Amino acid sequence: MSKKKRRDIPQYQLPIIETHFHLDYLKEGEPEEILAAGRDIGVERFMTIAVQPDNMPTALGLAERFEDVYATLGVHPHEAASFDEAADGYIQTHAINPKIVAVGEIGLDYFYDHCDREVQKRIFKRQLQLAIDCELPVVIHTREADEDTIEILQEYAPKMPKKGVVHSFTSGLELAKIAVDLGFCLGINGIVTFNKADNVREVVAQTPLESLLLETDAPYLTPVPYRGNENAPKYLPFIAEKIAEVKEVTVEQVLQQTYQNSLNTFFS
Repeated sequence: MSKKKRRDIPQYQLPIIETHFHLDYLKEGEPEEILAAGRDIGVERFMTIAVQPDNMPTALGLAERFEDVYATLGVHPHEAASFDEAADGYIQTHAINPKIVAVGEIGLDYFYDHCDREVQKRIFKRQLQLAIDCELPVVIHTREADEDTIEILQEYAPKMPKKGVVHSFTSGLELAKIAVDLGFCLGINGIVTFNKADNVREVVAQTPLESLLLETDAPYLTPVPYRGNENAPKYLPFIAEKIAEVKEVTVEQVLQQTYQNSLNTFFS
């Protein structure tokens, strides 16, 4: 029996900013092909996110190679134990590069606990301080760590000239509200299209559109109807459509507002 044809990727003739993906981790195509497919559906700028000391130079190199690609520098909580003076120095040295738009991906992950929680908290705080010193926003990863994330953000956010995003938001409504009140956006990706993600859709419903960003987290978290494929920026319209459905607004409104939110957060 032939496989049912998946719906084509829609095009809305509006600019989009991909605020979170990992270009160096995508395997199904060369960077040029992946970026070209994203541009075809309206992606105007791409943010490739660093997660460990070893791939910070890679992320920066990709940003310098392509005019519309930007990068972040930071160490993910899974890799917090690898954060050392060299990583700290690399972020400080290269933060002034105009292609670096944030410190990230940083934060806390108590779901996998790949790293001691006290180490995670210490490195998260250090990288928040780097963002303060470098006057950059942050890209935050938090999973099953709402209480500690709230406590740390309430301590550091008032000192941050630029805030940033709590990316791939799957946390509770309390963290969502506090983060937004502190000036952060919430990053929404393909999870919002998953059948069992009612918690994420509830957060989207209760969060002002002015505080939401579009992202894919590619190559992970491919949205419906392309689950099973490697994720890529070209699938961003499906995320925008689901947000529009949840918030009962037009897709055009979602695209226009999230584009402006992205500019305000990372490019102002």
